[in-house]
Amino acid sequence: MPRGLTMFERFLLAAGLLAVAAAPAAAAGDPILAISGQPETLDPYNTNTTLTTAVTKSFYEGLFGFDKDLKVRNVLAESYETSPDGLVYTFKLREGVKFHDGTTFDAAAVKANLDRVLDPENHLARYNQFNRIKTIEVLSPTSLRITLKEPFGPFINSLAHASAAIISPTALKKYGKDIAFHPVGTGPFTFVDWKQTDYVKGAKFADYWQAGFPKVDTITWKPVPENGTRAAMLQTGEADFAFPLPYEQAKMLEASKKLKIEVHASIIERYLSMNVLQKPFDDLRVRQAINYAINKEALAKVAFSGYAFPAQGIVPQGVRYAHKMDPWPYDPAKARQLLKEAGYANGFEATLWSAYTTTTAQKAIQFLQQQLGQVGIKVQTLALEPGQRTEWVQTAPDPKIARVRLYYAGWSSSTGEADWGLRPLLATEAWPPKLNNTAYYSNAEFDALLAKALVSTNDAERAELYAKAQEIVMKDAPWAPLVTEQNLYATSARLSGVYVMPDGNIDSGEIAVAQ
Repeated sequence: MPRGLTMFERFLLAAGLLAVAAAPAAAAGDPILAISGQPETLDPYNTNTTLTTAVTKSFYEGLFGFDKDLKVRNVLAESYETSPDGLVYTFKLREGVKFHDGTTFDAAAVKANLDRVLDPENHLARYNQFNRIKTIEVLSPTSLRITLKEPFGPFINSLAHASAAIISPTALKKYGKDIAFHPVGTGPFTFVDWKQTDYVKGAKFADYWQAGFPKVDTITWKPVPENGTRAAMLQTGEADFAFPLPYEQAKMLEASKKLKIEVHASIIERYLSMNVLQKPFDDLRVRQAINYAINKEALAKVAFSGYAFPAQGIVPQGVRYAHKMDPWPYDPAKARQLLKEAGYANGFEATLWSAYTTTTAQKAIQFLQQQLGQVGIKVQTLALEPGQRTEWVQTAPDPKIARVRLYYAGWSSSTGEADWGLRPLLATEAWPPKLNNTAYYSNAEFDALLAKALVSTNDAERAELYAKAQEIVMKDAPWAPLVTEQNLYATSARLSGVYVMPDGNIDSGEIAVAQ
């Protein structure tokens, strides 16, 4: 944000109506990427946020990755073979790869990382992504065998997730838990500095294994929570990339010859979870009433300026095994009737928290407050800061006294499969602080379907199991599925090689600027 501006001037600048002398523009070969918030850590194994892994991908790579369509591609692994029973995976690794500290990438490095995340004493957030691994054997410097406890259909997709990064084993020994502040990987950029709330900076890795990359000298990730400010930074040349953009400014920004505007389908679903352990949300009729009370079409227009549409089920289309279902219809009369039947003819009071502080999230919870108020549900809203979110929601130690009630959040199945759109959010094993089941929902039949789908190697069977699981959740209504949004972002005319993936992650591996 340019210094010395009044609040009114900042508003005009965000709207593109005020030309001012801005801070220095991004230098040639040194692009700046404006994002919606700061990473919570630089340890990819200890985060559940897409934004954080977008940043860590500058420094780290895994055995596999995803392309722009969430198709798996080889990265540090050249190939793999699977045993007929789906239990044993043998990997051939890429040769000639170095970590930033000069350590050689090999099978022992992969084992060290998987051993670390599998050690429950380390309490890493991604433990459940890998806990089906039974043994890890180094066959040679370039060959690795992993044996699973049971078949696990999404295993390769899990290894392609950005959290499955390979950290230098030398750095792990040197820094221990402080690896969160000293990333050392095989990625295109070496770590320079992390000024929390201000920026994360990387510099070109001269010994990067992919010839010709990276094509820029540095990369800087700059957290900018306010939508309008991100857009203004693009216009003034303070940033080369901004995501997300303020939806309401999209048309205006499209007219600028300085920018390239991109709109793509996403697998990001916004939802409202309800703590089913607490009254009145333990009553199905109340949860149904909340679903009927919200006009999802209007929400898409008001908060997302039309760059979203009503959610078509629990898992968004575009995710493998997503089961398409009709949205809950908007019917406030039905909502009031259900509340009356549940004993709340005069409504009730509750708190509604947002997992985000962005301008769009603020609009969304204000809209939800208004909608629920029309049927007698009076809610106090609060957009949680990262520290509050961690303490009040993600690490709440006792489900019986957890403070969360109504919770506006979002999720993308970053492995590209329905498993990661269901299990971390709705399985009994996923109650905080373990994962993200903020509804504290538990259904034995649902859990059993997920468990069966995970060990199945039959594609048609998995599709049927996941469909049944999603129908159960829709019927039990621990959520009000709201909207699936579109990814709206922009780059300066000089920038190329950066794109937003369907899950909202950002790929900057081929970042380049025209001289």
